[in-house]
Amino acid sequence: MIRPPAWLALAVAAAMVTPPSSPAAATAAPGPSPAAADGPEQIVNGTFDTGTAPWWSTANTTLEADGGRLCADVPGGTANPWDVIVGQNGIPLVKDETYRYSFFGVATPGRVAKALIQLPADPYTQYLSANPELSVSGNAYTYTFTSPVDLPDAQVAFQLGGSATPWRFCVDDVSLRGGAEPDVHRPDTGPRVRVNMAGYLPTGPKNATLVTDRTEAVTWRLKKGSAVVATGATTPRGVDGSSGQNVHSIDFGSVTAPGTGYTLEADGETSRPFDLDGGLYGRLRTDALKFYYPQRSGIEILDSLRPGYGRPAGHVGAAPNQGDTSVPCRPGVCDYSLDVRGGWYDAGDHGKYVVNGGVSVHQLMSEFERGMTKGAFEDGELDIPESGNGVPDILDEARWEQEFMLSMQVPDGRPHAGMAHHKIHDASWTGLPLLPHLDPQRRELHPPSTAATLNLAATAAQAARLFAPYDAAFAARNLAAARRAWAAAVAEPARYADPADGVGGGAYSDGDVTDEFYWAAAELYLTTGEKEFRDQVLASPHHTGDIWRERGFDWGNTAQLGRLDLATVPSELPDRAAVQASVLAGADKYLAVQRAHPYGLPYNPPDFDWGSNNLVLNNMVVMATAHDLSGQAKYRDGVLEGMDYLLGRNALNQSYVTGYGEVASRNQHSRWYAHQLDAALPNPPRGTLAGGPNSGIQDPVAQAKLRGCKPQFCYIDDIESWSTNELTINWNSPLAWISAFVADVTPAAPCKVTYTRHGVWPDGFTAQVTVRNTGTEAVDGWTLKWSFLGGRRVGDGWSASITQEGATVTAENLSWNRRIRPGGSVTFGFTGRSAPGADPVPERFLLNGALCR
Repeated sequence: MIRPPAWLALAVAAAMVTPPSSPAAATAAPGPSPAAADGPEQIVNGTFDTGTAPWWSTANTTLEADGGRLCADVPGGTANPWDVIVGQNGIPLVKDETYRYSFFGVATPGRVAKALIQLPADPYTQYLSANPELSVSGNAYTYTFTSPVDLPDAQVAFQLGGSATPWRFCVDDVSLRGGAEPDVHRPDTGPRVRVNMAGYLPTGPKNATLVTDRTEAVTWRLKKGSAVVATGATTPRGVDGSSGQNVHSIDFGSVTAPGTGYTLEADGETSRPFDLDGGLYGRLRTDALKFYYPQRSGIEILDSLRPGYGRPAGHVGAAPNQGDTSVPCRPGVCDYSLDVRGGWYDAGDHGKYVVNGGVSVHQLMSEFERGMTKGAFEDGELDIPESGNGVPDILDEARWEQEFMLSMQVPDGRPHAGMAHHKIHDASWTGLPLLPHLDPQRRELHPPSTAATLNLAATAAQAARLFAPYDAAFAARNLAAARRAWAAAVAEPARYADPADGVGGGAYSDGDVTDEFYWAAAELYLTTGEKEFRDQVLASPHHTGDIWRERGFDWGNTAQLGRLDLATVPSELPDRAAVQASVLAGADKYLAVQRAHPYGLPYNPPDFDWGSNNLVLNNMVVMATAHDLSGQAKYRDGVLEGMDYLLGRNALNQSYVTGYGEVASRNQHSRWYAHQLDAALPNPPRGTLAGGPNSGIQDPVAQAKLRGCKPQFCYIDDIESWSTNELTINWNSPLAWISAFVADVTPAAPCKVTYTRHGVWPDGFTAQVTVRNTGTEAVDGWTLKWSFLGGRRVGDGWSASITQEGATVTAENLSWNRRIRPGGSVTFGFTGRSAPGADPVPERFLLNGALCR
């Protein structure tokens, strides 16, 4: 995700001292009354009655007075907004004064410009940042802001660059006066009944929240069209600390009839419409995964596969790109270049980061690993260039990132060989909008880090076992890279990324990598079964410690990834039962937080973090894993209720997933999904998750509009609010994981499977499988499925028809043993071909699509 460059960080530091009279969220206390009259005019010659002086411009354009306006012909072919500037210096600002800034602007043809009031020198701290959409006919624009500093020489600037084609800019009546009334941001939260606007599963829990001043229960009515289908009474919950609202809960889970156009009425308000739809999360899973293809670097995005999102390949060395095909290090870091094309752009910028890519590609591979026994992922379902190659599309998409991860490893014979470079991105920050293929910046490799190296070791070890059935050579390449990375990290256990390395891309610094060591050791052990890695797992303080942070896990807290895989992937770990019990304990912790929260949120720190929606989802991953381990419905229900928050049951009454719900995020921070700034560009694709409320409000837009916000109100759907409204690969990965879980939750069946190996030789084995019917009704025709770890294959079988596709084995009855009476059993067997690595007994068996427990 994008971290703020230095000049923005300083802007934040200044803005944080803004007094209560500055613009604030609707929940903030009102400030003092504004001054009775406007202050003196601060702009010199803002009406251009005396020509253009003292206004100035960059050398690539010339100012002229035209009909009483200041005009400039803006050249095309520039990359960044600041490549063309019209401005005036020497503007005095008074600390804590609120100013009204206005002007009349014209663009021929229409364009979006940037209007700034800022420090005139590095770090160019911005006190006002706006993006007026200028038209041919012209419009008047007015903004207010409160100055956080005393400054005798601020700069008023119009940044006009970044257009591929030339255009003409004109401005008139530019004015800046103090004594203005603060512009308090009041979000439109719509009806006071808050629901999951995308819909509820017919068979799942159904909860809503009513915002009201009333303290006693009120009647609610569920309607489908004009017909009332259910009624009940609300449950008063008091004041919710995360929103500052007095709220009631509504439970209408008894209604199970699928349908569209449901609404919920209470206290004189009617919710936005929603559906009861069993296919909702299957569609969301697919859309959340389809997000990744247009995030790809190094490949043309085909409009035939993503209509409206086609674009040329980014960073392949075609002018004006300098490309990722031979990227040098930053000066003084190394004396070689690497071909690091490919991978996913991390967020809305053009950077690629190993530590962020690691958790993202891991969660996609884990999503596949969880569902592969059921055959939940297919070749062709994502409409990507690799569709039809015989490999599930989710693995093809993961491979695109994993290939990039491998390319970031330091070659043999070089200093720090085997380690991974932390990141690669532009030498300087670029502006918005800027499509990847138009980025002219020099690309640079940043120093290797232990954290990045361990991310590579973990994901490569995981890829080795998952790709083995499909591409043995790629699996072997990953395992070799994982071993090299592990050895390099052990040799240099404290090579940390520099927290000041934040120019052109985020720093992603992490001063404690013991969690990454645990995660990497867990993946290497699960893939190889080797004692060295088992001992590292058992010796780690993270193995038995309470790692279930209230704030959830993320790229900087990865011990949870190792714990979850140790609990779910078959192995011979001696204390595995305790590991599984710890996951249930963590899930119970998050369920308790959720039950106490009137919005059903399994995340409730006193201040919400950057990317809070991702942290909510990762807490839900723990709950979902607990359901897989135990079969207890409370965990599944908790996951579903958590999704309600993301899809509309929240204080802002909006969905944070593009395309899901009547009111949904659509202006996430991105340089190429930048419709808010350029009508020719698209909004983010359907299924894109916004970062969500962030109490830090680090960007100027959030600082100007959200000052004093309660946690749930610290969000604005504005492309420039990078601290609350980012999109990132590691925020969509848990969205896809959780959507897949909810879409494919496997019911339990009354059966028990016993899998026994009777003989093992160097390249093979024999196995016998017994299926017992523990229920009260006969099974008339049966199909049993399970998956093998790594590259193991079935051979000849007896007493069943046995086939294998990828890692998934399917055994079907023969004519004479199709019926299993209550209390009875059938037994079959087969020979198999062994493969290198760990060889645990399979644990997850599906009988006729239902899980045997």
